[in-house]
Amino acid sequence: MTQETPPLRPRIAVLMATRDGAAHLRAQLDSIAAQSLPPAWVVVSDDGSRDGTRRIVEDFAARHPAIAVEWRDGPRRGAARNFLMLIRHPPPEADMIALSDQDDVWCADKLERGAAALAGLPDGMPGLFCGRTWACDADLNIKWPSRQPARPPSFRHALVQSLAGGNTMMMNRAGQRLLAAASREARKIVMHDWWIYQIMTGAGGKVIFSAEPLLYYRQHGGNAFGANRGLAARIWRMRLMLAGRFNYWNSLNIKALRASRHRLTAENRALLEAFVAMRRAPLLVRIRMQRHLKFHREDLPANLSLWAAVILGRL
Repeated sequence: MTQETPPLRPRIAVLMATRDGAAHLRAQLDSIAAQSLPPAWVVVSDDGSRDGTRRIVEDFAARHPAIAVEWRDGPRRGAARNFLMLIRHPPPEADMIALSDQDDVWCADKLERGAAALAGLPDGMPGLFCGRTWACDADLNIKWPSRQPARPPSFRHALVQSLAGGNTMMMNRAGQRLLAAASREARKIVMHDWWIYQIMTGAGGKVIFSAEPLLYYRQHGGNAFGANRGLAARIWRMRLMLAGRFNYWNSLNIKALRASRHRLTAENRALLEAFVAMRRAPLLVRIRMQRHLKFHREDLPANLSLWAAVILGRL
């Protein structure tokens, strides 16, 4: 990646992590090929699939010769590590990168909208485009749209909650370079999309959130609960918090952010250390610090859960 200013028609690389994705992969790839602004590359990093994933990718490459399709052997250390490896090594000529899961269907203008948003940023400013999704069942019948954030993206929010799914995320060259460098410093992360949001906001990058959904998020099997909402989902998340899972995630995130602290703005370095101090402080001090620092999540139930974590020492 050598140029700083993308051309009028940016060259986009779609970076896809796969593992045994044959059931829905063809529909995902077809929606990528049907983009109003097609990608120049589709790079597939596979974590040891034993089904027909590779055959589907090879068939896609044969049917779409205008798209350069590359198959890579993934690190086999989970989806988050797979995506970080992809971010480190995109096609060198790519102006922008877009992350892709293996089982969604993209809206036809997803890449075009992301490219237009990122192209408006100043040269050299790290940029992240992401947005809402349509939550669907396994047959793509729409259930509901994902939440619309009530406040602008910020590091204060990123420390305690992710913003959007990685399957919606698109970065410009400066954003890719920032994330590639930081990924070499992070030994372990919770989720790649949450970490991306933290690094981008922490380093002073621009995060652009689309209120219009960008894709149809297929809920099935292991991924169904993550996009769910309602009482059952909130009870499940509260149980995770009480069990110490939120505390554990925050500990991992803090280690990763401290490893890249030199990339954060001075203000956000101070905010990170205040967050660390608040987690260790006595109860009354934690409450006072939270009132002052105003770490926040997106809606009332989520903020009540955050306050519960503060009071119960599960932050």
